[in-house]
Amino acid sequence: MNPHGHKARGILSPRGHYYLLPRGSTQLPRDFIMPKLTKRFIDSLSPDPKRDVWAWDSEMPGLGIRVKPSGRKSYLVQYRSEGRTRRCTIGPHGSLTPAAARRQAKVLLANVAQGGNPSQKRKEKLKASTIAELGRRYLSEHAAVKKKASSYKRDKRLIERFINPHLGSHKINALTRADVARVHNTIGQDTPIQANRTLAMLSKMLTLAIQWGLMQGDNPCKHIERFKERKREHYLSTKEIGRLGAALSKTEKNSRTSPYAIAAIRFLLLSGAMVGEIVSLKWAWVSFERSCLVLPDSKTGKKIIPLAASAIELLATLPRIAGNPHVFPGTKFGKPIGDIKGAWERVRDLAGLPGTRLHDLRHSWASQAAAAGLSLPIIGAVLGHTEPATTARYSHLANDPLIAAANLVGDKITEALSKEPTEKVVKLGERREK
Repeated sequence: MNPHGHKARGILSPRGHYYLLPRGSTQLPRDFIMPKLTKRFIDSLSPDPKRDVWAWDSEMPGLGIRVKPSGRKSYLVQYRSEGRTRRCTIGPHGSLTPAAARRQAKVLLANVAQGGNPSQKRKEKLKASTIAELGRRYLSEHAAVKKKASSYKRDKRLIERFINPHLGSHKINALTRADVARVHNTIGQDTPIQANRTLAMLSKMLTLAIQWGLMQGDNPCKHIERFKERKREHYLSTKEIGRLGAALSKTEKNSRTSPYAIAAIRFLLLSGAMVGEIVSLKWAWVSFERSCLVLPDSKTGKKIIPLAASAIELLATLPRIAGNPHVFPGTKFGKPIGDIKGAWERVRDLAGLPGTRLHDLRHSWASQAAAAGLSLPIIGAVLGHTEPATTARYSHLANDPLIAAANLVGDKITEALSKEPTEKVVKLGERREK
């Protein structure tokens, strides 16, 4: 009987190892020697169509060979851990020689002697999640719960377009810093900004994987240098704003462009609001009495946007569509206008402002406010900035009125310095007339 209770050619040794007997034998000959696992011996082993066939090495206790009914032969080590007998496969015979298998077995058994459990470690590795599986969990348990719909779509696009094609099949625990750096550099050759966003996205995913117990050790995204990003901010000058106004009026007469799209562009420039806040704006969020918008939710949470009289007047002149709660309605019943990118591209090209983005209208509002002498805290409050550093980008513009004031005082002092004083001479003996 073999260790599993089946009839077979072999004998169970006192150590618990099952040794094959020579073909045709039923008893151990007196001069029987436990076989050394050599290539010749292993090649001579025949498979059993009903069960696995085992043989163990005489020189290294624990090293064995298993022959599957299919004929596949694999090296393995057998050891005891936590009171149980365990086996760990080393690799297939043919790809590995007996000598190579013996060397690997020696390393594995040395690890066992130090308290390791290579079999359990291998099982955990096989069960480990892939980056693609982590991405799905990230979207369902983190992004969908804690992020805005627009942010969720952005994260999903980064995962599907950049992360999965390069790293989706990688096991989380096997991911190295070299793997991440290679992908970051590959993406960055054409789109460095997208490469940086992808790296930040992957770093967040792996941080969550550590919190969820899916991986151990440091985040492999750490210490990877980001690509330098050139700021894309553009501030429209007063003349450029004038050209934009003329282009809006001219485009408004074109029946191909929605009048609501034109109004939305005007309102973006007048309010300094974000594009997403305006294209989905509802009448319920407009307060004519308080001259502001009261947004129940935004990128930074609940938000109040104060409006100029010109912005309020624009809203007051907009016709409302019955059954549609949105200020800038779209072509579908009850839906907002959504995307105004096409209308904006026609307007900006007509105004001679190629490359200018819709978001640059927000920067232009801030630049005009800074040039008018408004303080950075006031500008930040109107725009809804939660961090002073965000508004600090306009600090150089806020200096303009200060420089003008300094020039005014300087001119007066210079003028005073250039004038020669006129003195009145009074002769001695003369009395001042009363």
